[in-house]
Amino acid sequence: MIDGFELSEHARFQMQERNIQPSWLTQTLSAPDRLLPLADLYGNTHYLKQISDFDDRWLRVVINPTVDPQRIVTLFFDRRVK
Repeated sequence: MIDGFELSEHARFQMQERNIQPSWLTQTLSAPDRLLPLADLYGNTHYLKQISDFDDRWLRVVINPTVDPQRIVTLFFDRRVK
């Protein structure tokens, strides 16, 4: 895990449920392909990374930036991103 971030229980469960590798999460947080601040109504930041090890699908990691450490709210492979 990257310093400055913590997993919510929901995000931890989603990683297991969706078989998301910790290294993919680390790659997304350390070097996102796209960074969308204030991307939703809750003021969350969305980090997106194309994961070559998973058929070039896009991993979206939703972060609550208003707490310290920043909280990973959820993460999923987003089929809508092209």
